[in-house]
Amino acid sequence: MTHFKLLRSFSLLLLAALSLLASCGKKNNFLSMTEPRRVEILVLGHDSEHHNSEKLMMYLSTPLFQKGINLTYTSDVNDLNEETLYNYDGLMIYANHDSISPSQEAALKDYVQSGKALIPIHSASYCFRNSDWYVSAVGGQFSKHGDGRFTATIVDKAHPIMNGIEEFETWDETYVHTAINPDKQVLMERVDGDHREPYTWVRNEGDGRVFYTAYGHNEETWKQPEFQELVANGILWAVGDKVNELLAAYEIPTPEFKDAEIPNYEKRDPAPRFQLPLTPEQSMKLIQVPVGFELQLFASEPMIINPMAMAWDERGRLYVIETVDYPNEVRTEGGNDKIKILEDTDGDGKADKATVFAENLNIPTSIMAVNGGILISMAPDFVFLKDTDGDDVADVREVVMTGWGKSDTHAGPSNLKYGFDNKIWGVLGYSGFNGEVSGKQHSFGQGVYRFDPSGDNLEYLGNTSNNTWGLGFTEDFETFISTANGQHSVYFAMANNYVKRPVFQGSANTVHGIDSHYDMPHLTPFLRQVDWHGSYTAAAGHNFYTARSFPEKYWNKIAFVAEPTGRVLHNAIINPDGSGYKEKNGFNILASSDEWFSPVHAEVGPDGALWVADWYDFIIQHNPTPRGFENGAGNAYINPLRDSKHGRIYRMVYKGGEDSETFDLKDADADELIEALKSENMFWRLTAQRLIVETKNKEVLPELYKIIGTETTDAVGLNGPAINALWTLHGLGELSGENKEAIQVVEKALSHPSAAVRKNALRIIPRNEASLTAILTANLMNDPDLHTRKYAFLAVSEMPFSEEAAKALVKAADVPENGTDAYLPQAIFAAVLSHPTEFAKRDNTKALQTPSDAEFSLADRISRSLVAEQYPLDQRNSILFPPDVAGKEIAIRMIISKAKDPLEGVLVAQGNNTNGYSLYIFQDALHFVVAQDEKQTIISSKKGLPEEQFTIDATLVEDGSMSLKINGEEIAKGKTKGLFPAELSPRNVRVGRNDSRNVVGKYEGTWWFGGRLSNKSTLALKKPGADVQLLSNEVTAAAANGTTIIKLAVVPHEMKFSKATFTVKAGSQVTIDFENPDFMQHNLVVGQKGSMETIGKAADDLARDPKGAEQNYVPKIPQVIAATRLVDPEGRESIVFTAPTEPGEYPFICTVPGHWRIMNGIMKVE
Repeated sequence: MTHFKLLRSFSLLLLAALSLLASCGKKNNFLSMTEPRRVEILVLGHDSEHHNSEKLMMYLSTPLFQKGINLTYTSDVNDLNEETLYNYDGLMIYANHDSISPSQEAALKDYVQSGKALIPIHSASYCFRNSDWYVSAVGGQFSKHGDGRFTATIVDKAHPIMNGIEEFETWDETYVHTAINPDKQVLMERVDGDHREPYTWVRNEGDGRVFYTAYGHNEETWKQPEFQELVANGILWAVGDKVNELLAAYEIPTPEFKDAEIPNYEKRDPAPRFQLPLTPEQSMKLIQVPVGFELQLFASEPMIINPMAMAWDERGRLYVIETVDYPNEVRTEGGNDKIKILEDTDGDGKADKATVFAENLNIPTSIMAVNGGILISMAPDFVFLKDTDGDDVADVREVVMTGWGKSDTHAGPSNLKYGFDNKIWGVLGYSGFNGEVSGKQHSFGQGVYRFDPSGDNLEYLGNTSNNTWGLGFTEDFETFISTANGQHSVYFAMANNYVKRPVFQGSANTVHGIDSHYDMPHLTPFLRQVDWHGSYTAAAGHNFYTARSFPEKYWNKIAFVAEPTGRVLHNAIINPDGSGYKEKNGFNILASSDEWFSPVHAEVGPDGALWVADWYDFIIQHNPTPRGFENGAGNAYINPLRDSKHGRIYRMVYKGGEDSETFDLKDADADELIEALKSENMFWRLTAQRLIVETKNKEVLPELYKIIGTETTDAVGLNGPAINALWTLHGLGELSGENKEAIQVVEKALSHPSAAVRKNALRIIPRNEASLTAILTANLMNDPDLHTRKYAFLAVSEMPFSEEAAKALVKAADVPENGTDAYLPQAIFAAVLSHPTEFAKRDNTKALQTPSDAEFSLADRISRSLVAEQYPLDQRNSILFPPDVAGKEIAIRMIISKAKDPLEGVLVAQGNNTNGYSLYIFQDALHFVVAQDEKQTIISSKKGLPEEQFTIDATLVEDGSMSLKINGEEIAKGKTKGLFPAELSPRNVRVGRNDSRNVVGKYEGTWWFGGRLSNKSTLALKKPGADVQLLSNEVTAAAANGTTIIKLAVVPHEMKFSKATFTVKAGSQVTIDFENPDFMQHNLVVGQKGSMETIGKAADDLARDPKGAEQNYVPKIPQVIAATRLVDPEGRESIVFTAPTEPGEYPFICTVPGHWRIMNGIMKVE
């Protein structure tokens, strides 16, 4: 009897298993037909701006999500396969794909006829024209169209799809169809005279349902609520009754709202209302999660509140910053913030133990594990915390660095990370840094930096365009950044030292925007943003998927960018683009309509899952301070609705993957560290690397050699362990020259099958003659992988001179793809500077005589760069890498004008009174001084300098001749013994300021030049005999009808100028002193009469251009009369121009995206 029961039980289990297999039917099918859930629709678009499916889909995703419909976007026709399709209830198509392959057609046909939904929209009726089945399944094929405004007539009001649908007028294309399938039910018709064109219909296809509408050419229709309702009803009908039952059973919560005083930056009507917070369980039902993934709650209030950032230690334990002081409780001592260790001790996937590791903190913004403890950024300090007695409570608290700005608590340091190079990296906003580290004074603003784990040797690596709160490394140590205000994906192409001399027609920037889209896909219907409306205004984090639990398309390719104002966690797909990268819109891995959901940090954890810190707060916006509110100490507006009671930590897992193997590396021996270094999860590899380097554990050397020598690669071409092993060798100091075996291992890695290994071997190989020979032998300057090629040139730039390298560089400059690449020209030029001999032999006549705005070959750009250098002279931004003037002719051009006081001060100086030069104004005269071997030659103007803006040219040429000109007219000349034979000391170029210890000449005046220096002022150098014109001859005296000086500022927190109007005289010289005491960047653009809309819309277009920030968001159109650059917070700039001669009203605006409509005024010309 027992045997029979067992047999019967086994049979039932087998039957259940077979039933389950039958219900799934397909490999990796995660779409449940029994569990309550949302409707899942795959949307097939295309990569075209005609019928812009990517943009238009955002008009549907938000309203449909409120009805329980999730849209997942793809433009890849290869997704028409069995495994992908069966994870969705239906397929919507809005695209222009000409053809479909036989296997794709078979997969789609089986999918629809098995009972799934097909929702073709508009141009989908002209897709896949090679498939008779598809044309028949859709019900007809597009034939031709006109366009215009019309209203389609409802002909079947009784059909469920038409429930609640009203006829609506729109502008659209007037489709006419052919190949009509009579087996369909028409719901709407477009009436044109006697012709009645079917415009919306339904039909059955096997067991599946088809809904089609010809509506939808562009946003004119897509933005219509009636169209959105029509498509939603069509989807819900097409997916069938069973799916609708599951949706109803899911019980999507309806948030509760109440009236409250909420900033209405977008001036919405009706104004926004306050949503009450939801429980974690309710909130999770308002978050779209990709099919096949599961969002698991790890911790929530009261265990954790307002999680700002998180990190894991070597044991894999989670440390979380909990800050209730942010943003305005700024303290000089103590605080209410904490760091908590959250642990799951019973293995159920939820935290059940919270330990306060450190408290009495004040607004810590970043956290990382290092040196057996935890390092946090907590402006003005970086603080090291360590537990030494094993109770998980920090008993060591040491300031390792100080000087970080705290004037604005959302613009300080963040994203501290241990880099592959065994240094700590971080990013910084405009609160800046001003302090001394390792005996060296540093002062810099927003950008990226690194330093030793001890807190020594701080390096500023590159400047970002805006407030910066994101940093991420790929598994092959490429570095990416996200910033506020329109640059959510930025590539750090190379360090500053490689661009100390920019190649002609190149850029001195090391950090480049690579994002491809302005629009931020989101699901909340109540988006609230200060500016950059509908875009990324608070992007945070750029961490990549760096484990192997997720599907392959994520591996080392998709970065997660949190945008709390949009309530989204964005998928930034990072694709190679030459020697750089380009971001592609991957929509979101998480998006919510809960107005409290606020992801601020997302990172791959020790288990291979994606961990997400949800700040969970209704108020995210920091500033400006809206009218009626007070500004707080952290430069954020004070709002009682800011929450300090909620917070969540989520863990996102892929159902079809396996967790990473985890380790406890505290006190790990060599074998355990090597096992972790071999992990498929970068967290463990980097942690093992750090521990080996920290402990100087050289037992592991033989195993490191084996790992590097392993020439296998994974599915995406990586060998992660080999990369980390290379950097571990570097961190152990084994590449200094004594360990020959280590160097041989690295040299062999130059030929590794993985390009990622080759380029990292290039980054660590010793900078000596033997290494250069190895690089040349491996032919890496011609590597098929352009990223590797870039690092080869950069490595060669730091090698001892080689004639063979010089010859190879001349050849490299003639390779077409090197010349058209975004970054290789600079990398090659950096190498040529170290190996210049072959380029010096090259005929540079064409390069020197061609107009500078013409198109040059790369070889000509380099030839010109070798003999001529040009540096901008800016009173507030020093030249980061001052030039060496030895043996070079000098040409200085300064464009200056008076302020309220008489002109006096040093315009530019370098060197000292023994050897140096200076251009200064003293006692109402202009003086140019050259000091050589303590002998000074001074040439001067007469007293009485121009009242209007004027141009000064000062030159020193090969025979020692000195010249001084004002507005192109020579006013003094002299003679010294020649050019400077050696580098000047101090080397820094002083612009607009005096150095009393290194005065050149007889200047005895004020420290700071009180006039105005134009940012078009330059210092140019060239080799003697080079026939190249450094300064243009187009210099004329300003024929102005008097002068007018205008003081104009930004009103802090109010998004407006301090003056609505000002008046100037026609034809007069106008000087506008523009000051920005606000918290964000602004500019000032003066335009022609009636041009505000034209300039503003052109600026909006620039917002969608990744290079827009480099252009200061100032359109290059004739309507612009004058403009400043982007002026940072607390910055100032002057513009000088001649007022139009025609009286009238001329607009002035700020063209930072989203600003011009409210930040504008009128310049009245009389």
